[in-house]
Amino acid sequence: MTTEEPRDARPLVYAHRGSSGTFAEHTRAAYLQAIADGADGVECDVHLTRDQHAVLLHDANLDRTSDGTGPVADRTLRELRRLDFSSWRGARIPAEYGGISTQFLTLVELLDILREAGREIGLAIELKHPSPYQLRLEDRVLGILRAEGWEPATSKLGNITVSFMSFSPEAVKHLLQSVPAEAVCQLVDDVNVGDIREGLGLGAFTGNALANVLKAAHTEGVRILNDCEVGMAGPGVDYLRGHPRMVRRWLDSGRRFRVWTVDAEDDVALCQDLGVHEITTNRPAQVLAQLHNGSRPQR
Repeated sequence: MTTEEPRDARPLVYAHRGSSGTFAEHTRAAYLQAIADGADGVECDVHLTRDQHAVLLHDANLDRTSDGTGPVADRTLRELRRLDFSSWRGARIPAEYGGISTQFLTLVELLDILREAGREIGLAIELKHPSPYQLRLEDRVLGILRAEGWEPATSKLGNITVSFMSFSPEAVKHLLQSVPAEAVCQLVDDVNVGDIREGLGLGAFTGNALANVLKAAHTEGVRILNDCEVGMAGPGVDYLRGHPRMVRRWLDSGRRFRVWTVDAEDDVALCQDLGVHEITTNRPAQVLAQLHNGSRPQR
């Protein structure tokens, strides 16, 4: 935390893929609920479609969060519009949040939702890698934002303050060519070979190969943070607990901290005690209720 920031200021609360503890992640309902919950900002993950639209999805494949299957990058936007991205969650969507056919969002549509928030709000965009389009993903997203009125010098788009993040050091370095360092976040987390193989259904050889790539990326990401090349550090909450000395060094160096995914009360308390600046959570209403103590939020 920098000396200019008050010690009693609460962390900003960002809604992880919208209020995804209530509605299906990345849907219109999830983001409208995040605004209603009072979230200071929202987070989204971005992939490119075959026809180069930036769409809001975490996974590179459609299987987990839709009734479709296969890579996102193989589908056009029109094809994706035909899929159901909300019913898997099992949550009833209020009429004012739209029907099933309107839940899938592009980045531009999320910007439209945030413009209507009626207040200042943050948008944290995660660029997902590996991408078949490589760094064209970053270029396309920046082009879309510029066309919508984004000002690179301030990273503002009307009432929206935009920041960018990635686990990929190459993506981060590419972003730094066009985006102020204070608006760029290097994400970091420990690499667990077993988790990678199980989560992606990979065999031993492929899982180990991917783990080696991720370990190299993690090493370079740590170097980027150690050398203060970006203004924001984005550790997972488990990383926060597992590397207290490194975390303290980054905090003391003036890195702004955005920690994910913080849902448990103990994790919220840890972030507040450490002086973390931003908490990313699936449950913004509950986290805000816990943090509320009459202090003003950091800006």
